[in-house]
Amino acid sequence: PNDGVSPMQKLQMTTQAGENVAVCAINGNFDDAQNGVKKIFTDSEVKAKLAENGMMFSSANSINWGRLVPQIVYYISAYCDLIENGTIKNGDEINVVVPTGNFGNILAAYYAKCMGVPVKKLVCASNANNVLTDFINTGVYNRNREFFTTASPSMDILISSNLERMMYHLGGNNAESTAKLQASLANDGKYEINGDMLQKLQELYAGGCCDDSETLATIAEKFEKYGYLCDTHTAVAVKVYDEYVSKTGDNKPTVIASTASPYKFSASVLKAVDESKCSDDEFGMVDALSEVTKTTPPAPIKALKGATPRFNNVCEKDNMIDVVYDFLKIK
Repeated sequence: PNDGVSPMQKLQMTTQAGENVAVCAINGNFDDAQNGVKKIFTDSEVKAKLAENGMMFSSANSINWGRLVPQIVYYISAYCDLIENGTIKNGDEINVVVPTGNFGNILAAYYAKCMGVPVKKLVCASNANNVLTDFINTGVYNRNREFFTTASPSMDILISSNLERMMYHLGGNNAESTAKLQASLANDGKYEINGDMLQKLQELYAGGCCDDSETLATIAEKFEKYGYLCDTHTAVAVKVYDEYVSKTGDNKPTVIASTASPYKFSASVLKAVDESKCSDDEFGMVDALSEVTKTTPPAPIKALKGATPRFNNVCEKDNMIDVVYDFLKIK
């Protein structure tokens, strides 16, 4: 999405140096981008044209179940770390908190639970685009709402594609009933679950959300208290976790998924810890954030300074396949 990522994220993409890559933004949000990709993937004419040229499509995001596989490993590894450092004993239950918009990483934690990691509660943390929070609390999934562009852009999503996989499992692995829910979402923008499905959902998950002001306040608070610098997505998870513990009293050892470097969102993080240092200079803010927090920017972020964007293409969401054909030199 052309205006749906941070300046540093955009620079990471537009300066890609490989000769076998191409980058194009779309006029739209994440949901528009993902819906467009899914439409391309399921188009029989596109499949046939690619096959004629000895090609096929895949996806590196969690449209592809393979994206979840390494994420499952994270939770198994984290559990082993908790045993090794003496926080828990083997077999003790833990909770997991994940900041999410597309429901992929938290679904990976669910699969880790299915594989034997004793996870008691999966806490789903959302930003102002709180469609998942409302769904977990009410059983109604409704994307017919205002879309917010936030300081945690990777969570600015109203159509959480991996939730379809969770509905499949909650519905007894019934593809037909899952398809009906998805059809209702596509046609009416909403669906509702109740009874056993809702009970199972709420046994597994808790949901919470916070807005940008709470996110920035959490970054400042945790840095001042612990010297730990959260990015804007991790801070959502931390805030929601604090509220979950306050509400429930559930203080089991907990894994919070920290999902990005704060230096990818320097403007927001710097605003949280020392707003006086903010400027219009993206890399100036990287340096200022490093100076203020006594932390070191990741080498790949520092390497972007002075890099010249190779790609500046922007297309309409309905023209995505034309961009792909053009790059692949398919007519």
